[in-house]
Amino acid sequence: MKIARIYLRVSTDEQDLARQTNIEDSTRAAGFYVAGVYREKASGARIDRPELLRMIDDLQPGEVVVAEKMDRISRLPLAEAEQLVNSIRAKGARLAVPGLVDLSDIAAETDGVAKIVLEAVQELLLKLALQMARDDYETRRDRQRQGVKLAKADGKYTGRRPDKITHQRIVALRRAGHTIQETANLAGCSRSQVKRIWAIEKA
Repeated sequence: MKIARIYLRVSTDEQDLARQTNIEDSTRAAGFYVAGVYREKASGARIDRPELLRMIDDLQPGEVVVAEKMDRISRLPLAEAEQLVNSIRAKGARLAVPGLVDLSDIAAETDGVAKIVLEAVQELLLKLALQMARDDYETRRDRQRQGVKLAKADGKYTGRRPDKITHQRIVALRRAGHTIQETANLAGCSRSQVKRIWAIEKA
């Protein structure tokens, strides 16, 4: 049986994970049993993502990690991104991400020089995919900084608008006795946002 674990991620609390849910259907249609779906709202440039780490901890040999794109898995600098991928490989699992050519099955059926070449090509393709994800992140950051700078110069920058509904939901859940993690799950936001809003409310 082919077994997959699906990782879904968006960068901010304001973004919606629903766009990525069709991955579950396509993964099952490809003949995989989905052992788990891990949903996260956190920057791909962070290594300390709770759901990502939980998924890696849950991985079993022979399983496949499925994501919408490589940048859903990582926007980390190359060295850290490679460490992350190696932690997945160390569990005996592999990545199945659009745009990343997987030569592992072919390499497993060959030996000698051909095997060495295929494995080297696989590593090069992985490095390219990880570096492109990071480059895209840096480009977006630069554009955002430039946009904010221009807006400030024009007197039009007001900062991010607060999400009043989420704020009220978090306060209500915490007052009802829910833990930070429970509140984050029920409110559909990150633990850090719960902590920040609850700290403001207590102050």
